[in-house]
Amino acid sequence: MIYGITGNTHKDDLWEPAAQLVEWLDREGIEYRLADALADGLAERSLVSRDVASRTRAEDVCSGVDVVLSFGGDGTLLNTARLVGTRETPILGVNIGRLGFLSDIEVEVLQESIRHIEKGSYTIESRMALAVDVQSGNRTDEGWAVNEVVIERSGVSGLILIDVHTDGRLLNTYWADGLIIATPTGSTAYSLAAGGPIMVPGCGAIILTPLAPHSLTVRPIVLPESAVLTVRVRTPGLPHVVSLDGHGSVFERGETEVTIRRASHVVRLLKMTDQDYFQTLRNKLMWGVRKEQ
Repeated sequence: MIYGITGNTHKDDLWEPAAQLVEWLDREGIEYRLADALADGLAERSLVSRDVASRTRAEDVCSGVDVVLSFGGDGTLLNTARLVGTRETPILGVNIGRLGFLSDIEVEVLQESIRHIEKGSYTIESRMALAVDVQSGNRTDEGWAVNEVVIERSGVSGLILIDVHTDGRLLNTYWADGLIIATPTGSTAYSLAAGGPIMVPGCGAIILTPLAPHSLTVRPIVLPESAVLTVRVRTPGLPHVVSLDGHGSVFERGETEVTIRRASHVVRLLKMTDQDYFQTLRNKLMWGVRKEQ
């Protein structure tokens, strides 16, 4: 197996475990590639030799590797998924963040996990993504998201008006701060914080969760994964943002139309065979924890 290694270079907690991993991989004779920014940072901090950094650095760390190791939190893993793109190379998330629903391997067990991977003791989970087309005036943007698409007002007072059609039929008109359109993977992210349901990965669904709707009767709704959504912002002159997994674009004026459907590719996450999604939920959300008196 050849491992691509990337990570969030803005996190101080990245460097020591990344350096320890590189030293261990060299000792074990396991082939790897380092993202260029990671290689340069390790060399600048004298955590690896410049010879090692030069020999292993890769401008495209996701090319020609069997697994990509992503050091960071869930946001880092989402950025890694963007680097992988449609190649569907499996990603193993190594958690040096906080919650870590996606990056759920702790650095303390990483070497043991790689030993299991080398023996073929792992599974691959395919996570659906959302393909997104944005049309606003003469401007056209395209992209995709693993967690969610968020349409929300841009730092100004006043709610925005959002029409949502599903497969050509009007679903609802939202008068709110915004709207989250999430995958099951994204159900434990922004959507959960806004009151949306938790969806087990593998469920074929798209979740719509309004942000602070003006009407208290407007609740989250779950649609089938086959749904094609047409979302129109009908508040001319009021700036709004369309974000894909936290990467946002501001639209200053006019009506914006966003078409959202299931993407033709999936994001593949590598999981250890002893990992259990419900155990992760219990641990991360502290379900069943009782405070000792």
